[in-house]
Amino acid sequence: MPPLDRYTVQKLTSADVARLKELLRVFAEAFGDIETYQRSVPSDEYLAQLLTKQHFIVMIAIKGEQVVGGLAAYELDKFEQHRREIYIYDLAVLESHRRQGIATELINELRRQAAERNVYVIFVQADLRDGPAIALYESLGKKETTYHFDIEVPRP
Repeated sequence: MPPLDRYTVQKLTSADVARLKELLRVFAEAFGDIETYQRSVPSDEYLAQLLTKQHFIVMIAIKGEQVVGGLAAYELDKFEQHRREIYIYDLAVLESHRRQGIATELINELRRQAAERNVYVIFVQADLRDGPAIALYESLGKKETTYHFDIEVPRP
């Protein structure tokens, strides 16, 4: 995968559990959400198994030995036609490494992976208050305005 100035983009495999844990720390810091990304980190075995799944895609940006950004995405099989799409679930870059083209390169590498997988589209959501994310995504694709709803699941 191409170097990005002093950065390298890498797709994770099941051998990269430590890197995935580093990415979880990046997400916690970048999103200001320690509770979600650090309170209950899954076991190494769980993360290794998750990384073996074809539908789960993780890419990181590295500077030296430090993970400075990354994305987690899911490939979805569609039912209305014989095709697939990819949903970018999380994408973040540490604040000190932003405005370097890292997020764009992560998405471009995902686009290359999507082409190899014969995926027809990649989609992502952005918070209405997140101007930089919206600007990034608008520069790469077309905007569709929708609402996002979280539907609670009853607990036994």
